[in-house]
Formats: sequence, C-alpha cells, structure tokens
Amino acid sequence: MQFKALCTDIDGTLLDKNREISARTIDAIAQLPADFPVILASSRMPSAMRHLQADMNRLQNPMICYNGGYIIHFNGREDEIERLDTVKIPLDICHHIQQLSVGTDIHVSVYHEDEWYAPKDDFWTQREITSTKVKPIIKKWQHVMPDWESRQAGAHKVMCMGPAEEIDGLFKALEDQKNEALHLYRSKDTYIEIAPKSISKASALEQLLAKKYNIALSEVIAFGDNYNDIEMLKAAGHGVAVGNARDEVKAVANEITAGNKEDGVAMMIEKYLL
Repeated sequence: MQFKALCTDIDGTLLDKNREISARTIDAIAQLPADFPVILASSRMPSAMRHLQADMNRLQNPMICYNGGYIIHFNGREDEIERLDTVKIPLDICHHIQQLSVGTDIHVSVYHEDEWYAPKDDFWTQREITSTKVKPIIKKWQHVMPDWESRQAGAHKVMCMGPAEEIDGLFKALEDQKNEALHLYRSKDTYIEIAPKSISKASALEQLLAKKYNIALSEVIAFGDNYNDIEMLKAAGHGVAVGNARDEVKAVANEITAGNKEDGVAMMIEKYLL
C-alpha cells in the first residue's frame, strides 16, 4: 500500500503504559522521510500534544486538537500559530452545562485554544495534569465567563469528570436537551468530553490535508481506539484499530494491530511505511 500521511489518536493508541511514546515507535517514525506528515489527532489541548511532537521530532507538522475543533500549525515557531480552523461551543451552552453541574460533585473544566480553566485543584485536576503534563489556570466559571464574553470566546472543549452515577445523569440531560449542538464522548464512565457537533477528527483531517498537503483521505493510514476515532478510521484509506480498541472501533477498521502497550502503531509503520 502507498500512503502519503499518517494520522493517529494519542491516548490508548499511540502512548504506551507509561503514557509516553515508546522507543520503538519513535525509532519507526524517525525512519520516515522528513516531509512525510505525522499528524496527531486528539481531544487534548495543544500544549498536551506539543511535547509529543517534540519527542517524535515532528514539530513542523500540524495538529488536530479537541477532536477536530482546533486545527493549528506552529510554522516552526512557538509564537507563530497558523489557525487552520476553529469551532467552539457557544458561551450560553457552556453556561448551561455549568448550571446542570450545580449541586453535584462533578468537576467541569473548560478549554479555549491553549488555555485550560479548572474550578479548583482537586483529584480530577491532578489526574489530568498527570495524564497530559499540562497545568491549568485555577478559576471558577463565574470569573471565566465575563472574560470570555469580552473576548468573544467559547469553549473548544468542556470536560466533565465525577462520580459515575452523576456523570450518567449529566450525560442523559445533555443528550435530551442539547443533542443537536454537542458531541458527547464517554472515554470512561467518570468522564464526558464535550465538543461541537459540527466537527470530528475525520472532517478536520480532510480539511487539514487539503489546506496543507493536497493529500486525499484515501492516501492516509489512521490509528485509533475509541468512539471519537470511528469516523476517522472509516474515512481514511486504511483505518487501523489497536488491539485494546473498543469493539465498535474494531468493527469499522480495515485492520487490527497489537495494543498500544505492545507498540501496535510501530508495527504498522514497519509493515507499510518502511
């Protein structure tokens, strides 16, 4: 097979048991031509992806953040960001989500571009810091909202974390009330990742390839493990599910590789690209 680009999810797909890119995967990527795009597509914020690009020596490649809501390219400089697309959750919906969490133990973090606002430094905040190696700004929603109103900002992502039963209740409420406006992702029973309905990793990848490389989706090998990867794997020329992927992801994949802890992505790079 002849591929012109690679696109991969991060958590549960590219990273190993230590939440790092394994030496084998880094070595496989290092053998690819310098002009071969290696694109990260994740629900993460830019800062939580940039250090992984550095590990791969791929700082010159664009990234798909927030499940497709924010597509950027640093153009070789940290202070020079090319915004290829940006789609946000409007402030009124952000506020509605916050109101639904009042009186519960649900932690609601909001993200805009490369800013993460957490309401307090609690268990959930520390868990995300450990996972992403990024620290938030501690600021309650009632102080974030006026600032965002003045800047005409919105949320690229809202992350809700808390007890499974309360998260279930919030999920059902949002599904009933805002189903036409929001994507609701359940990576765990204690998490809901919320993004605008109009975006996906697949649509973002197609747009990015057209704008930066003149490459078709059919010329891409893509990797994933979770629900938010399904459309991307279906759209790519060769969609690969890692061995630990959800059954629904495996069902749409062209091929299933080893799990993320067994270097499944590296195996496919070695098989098809080297």
